[in-house]
Amino acid sequence: MYKALNPWAIGVKVPIEQCVELAKKNGFEGIYFDVRWAAQVGPAKAKETLAGLKPAAFGLPFNYSCETSDFTEKVLELGKLAAAAEAIGCTRSSTWVPSWHEEMPYDENFMFHRRRIQWIGEALREHGISFGMEFLGPKTLRDGHKYEFIHTMSEMLRLCYETGTGNLGLLLDCWHWYTSGGTLDDVKALKPEQVVDVHVNDAPPGIPLDQQKDNVRALPGETGVIDVKGFLEALESIGYKGPVMAEPFSKRLSEMPPDQAVAVTAKAIESVWP
Repeated sequence: MYKALNPWAIGVKVPIEQCVELAKKNGFEGIYFDVRWAAQVGPAKAKETLAGLKPAAFGLPFNYSCETSDFTEKVLELGKLAAAAEAIGCTRSSTWVPSWHEEMPYDENFMFHRRRIQWIGEALREHGISFGMEFLGPKTLRDGHKYEFIHTMSEMLRLCYETGTGNLGLLLDCWHWYTSGGTLDDVKALKPEQVVDVHVNDAPPGIPLDQQKDNVRALPGETGVIDVKGFLEALESIGYKGPVMAEPFSKRLSEMPPDQAVAVTAKAIESVWP
């Protein structure tokens, strides 16, 4: 596995060329990118801009819960965008799955996701791209909603298995692993191909597990509430070879100048690296 920079996740909003420069300066091996940008500029220009950094992954560029007519159009476009990602050597994409719904009970929502994700998985598979889905662990996200949905690793793995395109796995975020009650043994039981993307962060201290709020986090290793180092060691033990990025949702970090924010993030990841 390798360290990759996602500038948007730490509030850095500068041109991709500057992001690449900051990533290389601070020891990152890879960078997350906008797949529409890659398609727009073309593979030659995209590779030149990335300057040797690995194209870590790209987020699904549309809301898969849109109307059926829009979804069909978006999936067709996804094939073209995936071709652009393939041309620059990217093999990973990901998205997150809400852990609630106001109208669909669990089983109905599961079938809806299975149909939609199958289309997405097949479109990406044609270009050698794996698709990671993130379950959301915090109980506070589900509170107040009519129906609960997938919020644990085992449930998401079931969706991957039953969808059956062969290129589906987890976007495994240690925050959601922790808030869902996950254990290191759960991570060690995974196969490397079941993990597509990895996010790391920490949790504020002194807050009961079921009261942790999703948008109140910390840099990896900042508080020690989450065993981020053990989490990464477990991933290393199963042979995970993909990117690892920080997603701290930190107001303090987002208010820093870009060069300082990237440097602080790099130091935080290094503090928990196996």
